[in-house]
Amino acid sequence: MKKIILNILKPLSFLPALAMMYIIYSFSAQTGAASGNLSYAVSYKIVEIGNDVLETGFTEAQIGRYAHRIEHPVRKLAHMTEYFLLAVAVSFPFYVYGLRSFALMVTAGLICVGFAAGDEYHQSFVAGRGPSKKDVMIDSIGVFFGTLCVRIVCWTALAPFNAAKHIAERARRRSRTRKSSRERHTRQVP
Repeated sequence: MKKIILNILKPLSFLPALAMMYIIYSFSAQTGAASGNLSYAVSYKIVEIGNDVLETGFTEAQIGRYAHRIEHPVRKLAHMTEYFLLAVAVSFPFYVYGLRSFALMVTAGLICVGFAAGDEYHQSFVAGRGPSKKDVMIDSIGVFFGTLCVRIVCWTALAPFNAAKHIAERARRRSRTRKSSRERHTRQVP
């Protein structure tokens, strides 16, 4: 029964990756003006929160100037974050299906970087937007750290579970080997 449930749930492990791809595609489908306005609004909110927390006493005009200054880095950090999350979401189903180690990082990385390149191509058809190799490189940094994070978590957090599983499997094999050697030995004795 457990195996049947797992076989049904395994394909669902792809849903977070597909959802993240849809979110990225939706952001890329925004016009240049809409995307710029969203970046500015996020930057403004960051400066506004910083102003409140640090009690700097900035005026609305100063907050606007600082928001304009950090808008580009915030935009690029958003790119990296999107692709970090995509890399984690893409790595998950591969891990569920048994892909491990360096192969997991390479496979998930290639899929995500390929998606980033396709996303930039998609932006060439959107008003006020265009493709950028620099953005693909920035996205790739997010992908690298996302796959690295998955790899580290799999090494550290899941290693005790995997070790216990391997020890139990090894013990089962040994008991089968002993049992079969005893059976062979008892057959030979007249």
